[in-house]
Amino acid sequence: MKTYVIASALVLPLALLPNCKKDDDAMTLAEAKQALDESQLSSEAMNLTSSSVDISTHFTIGQAVEAAADELRTFIESQLPCAEIQVSKGELDVTYGAREGNCTYRGHTYTGNHHMSVVRNDEGNVEVDHTWTDLSNGKVEVTGGAQVTWNFADGERRVRHELTWTRISDGKQGTGSGDRTQSVLEGGLFEGIQVDGSREWKSDGGQWDLAIDGVQMRWVDAVPQAGQYVLRTPKGKSAKLAFERVDSTKIQVTVSSGDKSFDFNVITLPQE
Repeated sequence: MKTYVIASALVLPLALLPNCKKDDDAMTLAEAKQALDESQLSSEAMNLTSSSVDISTHFTIGQAVEAAADELRTFIESQLPCAEIQVSKGELDVTYGAREGNCTYRGHTYTGNHHMSVVRNDEGNVEVDHTWTDLSNGKVEVTGGAQVTWNFADGERRVRHELTWTRISDGKQGTGSGDRTQSVLEGGLFEGIQVDGSREWKSDGGQWDLAIDGVQMRWVDAVPQAGQYVLRTPKGKSAKLAFERVDSTKIQVTVSSGDKSFDFNVITLPQE
């Protein structure tokens, strides 16, 4: 097993990598690197929208949808004074960066538009629908929508999405959908969330399908710190991506396929 240290942008000089013999069942190193890159970009888009969804959780359960929308406006104004907010009949239209002031929340500095609709706000049945237009944190830009429902008995929320995302550094894009269940980490919602479920997307590399098992995502990290993905590639190969935090700035990502396994140490935050 080889270990490689890479930055979150996943730029790895090919001349430094060993050649791998072609195997019909297992990925080559180049394919493993592509799988990691694809899953990371998809995860960055999901992380951005998940932090944005978190904004919509700050209202009192059981009140009228109009009152919930007004309460959300008050919260957003307190946290993100950069936002211009329009409210009408339980809906909010938020444009980030339209005003002076802080535009950073959960480690993301927002630009773009976020439309929220409080559909239901009963004691046991809450739904908020989201539409994003060019929502960005400077690293990735997302357009699309999601339906979010809450299960308060289990402390979970369900997110079903259809999105298109673009990595700003190189213009790489993906379009996909998913159905995920989210719960908070031990440090609370301020730290991040755990995700289970599935996603699928298309990119210039083809069709990708992803199963998600106990993946822990902190808002400040480029890749998950725990859990695993099982990814099916456009060539019909399968790979498992397992995540384990090494220290405060480094996460080990193990990509395994067939009898091959590759370790990537991803630097997620600046080292001291």
